[in-house]
Amino acid sequence: MSLRHPNMARWRPSSDGIPCVADGSQGDGRSARRSAGRRRIVARVKPFVLLATRAEDEPADGEYALFLRGAGLEERELIRVRLEAEPMPRLDLDELSGIFVGGGPFNAADPPEEKSAVQRRVEEEFAALLDEVVARDFPFLGACYGVGTLGVHVGATIDRTYAEPVSVVPVTLTQDGAYDPLMAGMPDTFHAFVGHKEAIRSLPSTAVLLASSPGSPVQAFRVRSNVYATQFHPELDLDGIILRIHAYATYGYFSPDEVEQVIDTVRREPVSEPSRMLRNFVELHAR
Repeated sequence: MSLRHPNMARWRPSSDGIPCVADGSQGDGRSARRSAGRRRIVARVKPFVLLATRAEDEPADGEYALFLRGAGLEERELIRVRLEAEPMPRLDLDELSGIFVGGGPFNAADPPEEKSAVQRRVEEEFAALLDEVVARDFPFLGACYGVGTLGVHVGATIDRTYAEPVSVVPVTLTQDGAYDPLMAGMPDTFHAFVGHKEAIRSLPSTAVLLASSPGSPVQAFRVRSNVYATQFHPELDLDGIILRIHAYATYGYFSPDEVEQVIDTVRREPVSEPSRMLRNFVELHAR
């Protein structure tokens, strides 16, 4: 079936009639990137979609709330599809502004025989979707599981070489990242929440590296102009990661008796910048 939103939000256009215009954006790319925080969203009529895979209701609902807040969207503007619960509906990309992908416990590098039937189905659905997304250069931002889906699709090497404990890490933009509009308004180095059993070890030449960290060489990358994935979690705040620490205490990210120690670890550095990416994505692609 086709995914059609029954209650699309309608925004009045600005007086100049031009959507997503940044004041002072002329000049070099970095100037445009720094000024994008002043962009305004106008004439937004097509919703975004969040493709989610978390089976646990509390972290799943928390993830949706975080994407809503970080992206500056209302519920009618962000359709959530829980892929762990039902097959992916047919997505009519002409009726959407863009696609977000959340995180979850699926690991792309696990042997096929260790993957559940649900994970294998979800991977097949993403493979078909990404064929169209990449071919059309359709706006796509995958957080966490975006690495596992888009990374596999473009032929990245994904394994456990650069697995990351649940923590806060400094993420540094590459030169390409510093001039990328998705990173508009962000400092060259910022802190982000991570916690992954696998990561990308190497990217193909068709992908552009946007950000790295000391423990993981690929924290963000882009394919073509509008297709993105991040290893870190741009949606997370402190309350959100603490909720996930409790929810996934028995999933092998750390020992269950280390919960309080892990919470102390994620409290050590403030994390405020990554969610700018979500709002930038909406400002760039809302239509």
